[in-house]
Amino acid sequence: MTAEKPLISDSGIKDVKFGNNVKVVNPVNLYGCEIGNNCFIGPFVEIQKNVKIGCDTRVQSHSFICELVEIGNGCFISHGVMFINDTFSGGGPARGKKELWKRTKIGNNVSIGTNATILPVTITDNVVIGAGSVVTKDITEPGVYYGNPVKKKK
Repeated sequence: MTAEKPLISDSGIKDVKFGNNVKVVNPVNLYGCEIGNNCFIGPFVEIQKNVKIGCDTRVQSHSFICELVEIGNGCFISHGVMFINDTFSGGGPARGKKELWKRTKIGNNVSIGTNATILPVTITDNVVIGAGSVVTKDITEPGVYYGNPVKKKK
C-alpha cells in the first residue's frame, strides 16, 4: 500500500480583529473572529470564524469555541471548555449543512468551569457554571449552576 501525501493545514492566527491590550499564548488556532480589549487567550485554544468575544474576558488553555458563539464582557472561560453548535438534529453530524448549526450567546460576567460543555443556548449575565457541567437549556436567572444537565444551586 502506498500512502498519498496528506493535506496539511497550518494552524495559527488569521484574519482576527483584536482590541487593545490582548495577550495570546501560542500555540493557538484563531481565525475570522473578534476579540475585545484586555482579553487573554491561553495556549491550545481554538476560536473559529464568526465568534465574538467581549472585553476583559479570559479564555484558558485547551478550550474550543466554535462558530456562532458570542461571549460577553468580563467572562472567564476555564480550561477545556467546549462549545457545541451542531446538535445532531438529523441523527448525526450536519456534514456541510451549516444551516442546521445553532447560536450560543453568553452574557456579561459569566464564569464557566473547567471541562464544561455548552450546547447552543443563551446564558444571562452574572452566572457561574460549575466544572464538568453540561448546559443543555437557556439560563435566564443569575446564579450558580452545576451538574449534567445543569441545575441552579439552591
